[in-house]
Amino acid sequence: METTPSRLQQLLAFYQDDPNDAFTIYALATEYKTTEPLRALEYFQKLLTEHPDYVGTYYHAGKLLEHLQKPDEAEKVYREGLRVSRKAGQMHAASELQQALNQCLGLDYEDE
Repeated sequence: METTPSRLQQLLAFYQDDPNDAFTIYALATEYKTTEPLRALEYFQKLLTEHPDYVGTYYHAGKLLEHLQKPDEAEKVYREGLRVSRKAGQMHAASELQQALNQCLGLDYEDE
């Protein structure tokens, strides 16, 4: 009887075939985020170091750092993500990063 490999098993196989593929690294980080956050952080750090122009990394890496009670590191990631996303002309991503940064800094108040 043949079993279908899990999504994680498939991603790990893709990663083994090409450990430099940014999308695979991102997918692995996302896959591990809820079950093994420290392992997820390792993949996010790899993306931030080796693929700094991969804009999607910054928001999720920052949120994970906040979840891990590392707000100073999250702030740095958000700020760098803002710089990278603006440079790339990805204004929607920049807006989301700005909102995340504001929230991280406690500036997410609403006008009454």
